[in-house]
Amino acid sequence: MSNIDSKVLRYKVENINTLPTVPGVLKRLSVIIEKPRITLVEISAFISNDPALTTKVLKMVNSAIYGFPGRIASVSHATMLLGLNVIKGLLLGVSVFELMQKTMNGLYEHSLACAIASRVIAQKKGLKEPEEISVAGLLHDIGKVILLLEFPKEYETAMNEAQAKGISIYEAERIQFNATHANVGSWLAEKWRFPKNLIEVIEFHHRPTLSKNAPMETAIVHFADMLVRARAFGFAGENMVPEINPVAYEMLKLSETDIKDVLNEMEDNMDSAEDIS
Repeated sequence: MSNIDSKVLRYKVENINTLPTVPGVLKRLSVIIEKPRITLVEISAFISNDPALTTKVLKMVNSAIYGFPGRIASVSHATMLLGLNVIKGLLLGVSVFELMQKTMNGLYEHSLACAIASRVIAQKKGLKEPEEISVAGLLHDIGKVILLLEFPKEYETAMNEAQAKGISIYEAERIQFNATHANVGSWLAEKWRFPKNLIEVIEFHHRPTLSKNAPMETAIVHFADMLVRARAFGFAGENMVPEINPVAYEMLKLSETDIKDVLNEMEDNMDSAEDIS
């Protein structure tokens, strides 16, 4: 049984700046994005002062994840074009990618594919902000990275349990931590002042029917996650593909052609997207 109290876990997650396992760039970034009235100019300056971060942000903005065919040459253009919520999510994405590659082999590819699939589905459903859904797809498993960084032994135990018992990593986490990566991700998203919709998508991407404010967005990321697993892009912590929630599936009403389009776009674009790191 779990020996980790979920309140202690939440406290640690919310005080991420003090965690010894978290790299400097993520600590600096979390201070910036937690500011109550952060402006696009401030975020732009923060990115521009870090040449490596600038390169990664521009690579990602110009990649298949966001689907901008035009080349975006400057950080200020990128921030104006994408807006505060998307640029914050994108910054988190590029900062966490390196950690993903170090902590769980394949999680980076899984998250990229999920971001692409989420954007394509959101466009098919005519949603106004497909880039925001893409960010949700990119960050839906961010809780896994934090759990892996802070509790590597326990997380390995959870992964082994999932494998041995034929249960999902989500269920194994609940046994091990009294919480799941979805909880951890939503605590972080809340702490980092992300919009309610994005917090809900992260929190409920395994249980989309619980989403009150963003049921369609949550259904999209849930479906994208399962599609990516079924197509075996990357690795999300277990080899099984959980069942797609029937209510979410019904809500999306995607035709076979739609699903083929999503898969084709993912396959066509994964190579260029993987080049971001």
